[in-house]
Amino acid sequence: MSTQKLTLPHNANLFSALRAAFPRDLDTVAVETDNGLLYSWRDLDRATAMMANLLASLALPAGARIAVQVEKSVEAMVLYLATLRAGFVFLPLNTAYQSAEMAYFIGNAEPAVVVCTGKNFGWVSKMAFLAGSQYVFTLNDDRTGSLLDRVTHCADRHDEAVKEADDLAAILYTSGTTGRSKGAMLTHGNLLSNAQVLKDYWGWRSAEEGGDVLIHALPIFHVHGLFVAIHGALLNGSKMIWLAKFDPKRVLQKLPEATVFMGVPTLYVRLLAEPGLTADVASHMRLFIAGSAPLLMAMSPLNVEISQEP
Repeated sequence: MSTQKLTLPHNANLFSALRAAFPRDLDTVAVETDNGLLYSWRDLDRATAMMANLLASLALPAGARIAVQVEKSVEAMVLYLATLRAGFVFLPLNTAYQSAEMAYFIGNAEPAVVVCTGKNFGWVSKMAFLAGSQYVFTLNDDRTGSLLDRVTHCADRHDEAVKEADDLAAILYTSGTTGRSKGAMLTHGNLLSNAQVLKDYWGWRSAEEGGDVLIHALPIFHVHGLFVAIHGALLNGSKMIWLAKFDPKRVLQKLPEATVFMGVPTLYVRLLAEPGLTADVASHMRLFIAGSAPLLMAMSPLNVEISQEP
């Protein structure tokens, strides 16, 4: 009888690494929203499994693009994670894009699935179907939409798709300042490597070390909010305080509960204009991170570390 061992394929799926970092106690809070909703780590695991099962049930071709133009919500984040989990390619689109811009991105990327807000379904669906998309779903920031209606019928267990490090995970379009926007192709290995480097560089603290808590106040249609912030928190098993939109007064209320904040320079300008921002309010904060544009050193009056993305 043969004693040869069966070697299973290594799975470089980014979702696998993020899921492996979830805390042992899955019933602790992973995300707290600004309207009081609490999502546990178990909720994220089950929801991403259900959504991944929906995507898998659509019989999409390998490497299919999932284009998403929706308002910020935890469910939108779940859709991103589920896309990774199911082995497809995520394409986030700025919520400010109008019909001409959307026509270009959908025509250029040729997504198999488009997800939009309910209010935009009429014109987005027409455009998507003309471009060859197979499915168009809606997802709203109040936990409604046809996508979630379909997801409720799916199983809550899912084995992550096996991916190689060089397999495509996401496409982000450039700003187009030197011509038409171009789709930057990011692999599972690209994104995981970046997350691991920043985890070490910024010294994300484990639960045993007191645990970091992130205030997530950025949009999730670009690198900073979608990858840097979300990957950082998930890879560290850290709770996120989830703000649908940046509100400096709301951020000030939450600073005593957090240790990490990420923002662009304009957010810091608005935050520093608040008279309630004092060293005492920020005394629990370990790290303020600025990205997407240069940060003036004059914006650092508090006795906390401010780091710019390397």
